[in-house]
Amino acid sequence: MTTSTDITLIGGGIIGLLTARKFYNAGATVTVIDKGLLGKESSWAGGGILLPLYPWRQNQAITLLVKQSLGLYPALASQLSEETGIDPEWNPCGLLITQNPDITAATDWCNHNKITFEEAENMLDGLGTMAVHPLWLPHIAQIRNPRLIKSLKQDLLQKGVRLIENCQLSAINLDNNRVNSIATSIGNLLINELIITAGAWTSELLKQFFPTIRDNSPQISPVKGQMLLFAAKPDTLRTIVLDGDHYLIPRLDGNILAGSTVEGDTFDKSTTPEAKNQISAFALKLLPALKDYPLVKHWAGIRPGTQNGVPYIDRHPEINNLSINAGHFRNGLAMAPASAQLIADLILGRPTSVDPEPYRLNRLV
Repeated sequence: MTTSTDITLIGGGIIGLLTARKFYNAGATVTVIDKGLLGKESSWAGGGILLPLYPWRQNQAITLLVKQSLGLYPALASQLSEETGIDPEWNPCGLLITQNPDITAATDWCNHNKITFEEAENMLDGLGTMAVHPLWLPHIAQIRNPRLIKSLKQDLLQKGVRLIENCQLSAINLDNNRVNSIATSIGNLLINELIITAGAWTSELLKQFFPTIRDNSPQISPVKGQMLLFAAKPDTLRTIVLDGDHYLIPRLDGNILAGSTVEGDTFDKSTTPEAKNQISAFALKLLPALKDYPLVKHWAGIRPGTQNGVPYIDRHPEINNLSINAGHFRNGLAMAPASAQLIADLILGRPTSVDPEPYRLNRLV
């Protein structure tokens, strides 16, 4: 049986990797296991916009984590770039939202949360949209999520965090309401503290290995999203554009992401011609300049959907050394640094910087 570390995480997406980093920085030894390759699910597949779509329409609990994360990302990206040589490309390129019929709610939210905004009627040249009270949020950033995952993985390896990929879980062994070990395809691992950070697979994992604790198990459902990538030239588009239910995201190298669909209750990551045609038609209508550039990639990811999009970040009320940090739906990247901070504070018994109540598991009861 393998010698234990202080913290073991099941799930190595952005939530798991940043949680691991937070515990390492607090002096803990850490192991992260994943059923596949680290960060290759929704963390890799998403767009990397560091703000929820229409945040004034979202639950306040999402805003609390996003606001804290906005303040943490610049230093995080700088540290990772310096220490690993892999730049996550945190880019404060701004966000243009073309259609805001609820403009009063939008500006009230921005004012309350100290998010700079401007009217954007003069920013619509070259865009094919029917604008409604367009808003420009000049300081909103994006991050290139595949590069963020690569840099985090390299950072944790350099720190000596144990990262185990392609590791299948076969049993979780309990004794007196504590997890004492887990059985995996690489052998048994002793457990001190176990954190489930398995995204859309969290509920399935808990149902399989903790069948008697369903009253306090998070309700997380898979939600597929499909996206496209156009190989454009730099400065073809300089800012993120949110238009209705879809968006365009320009990377620093000129590539432009277009997304996305919202397809509920499926773990099937296959792409469909219907989604490709829908997203492509949107992208070419919104930015006609894309007609000069090839569509080079089409992929899908599985988001961890929850009621109102609010994640579960809590110690389990029945299993003494079990915690959950999962269920961030479309906003895992935007909420990740603060989510990692919150679960670390709860487990280490430190004061929390946000009220933990909205993220409790027993909100289900």
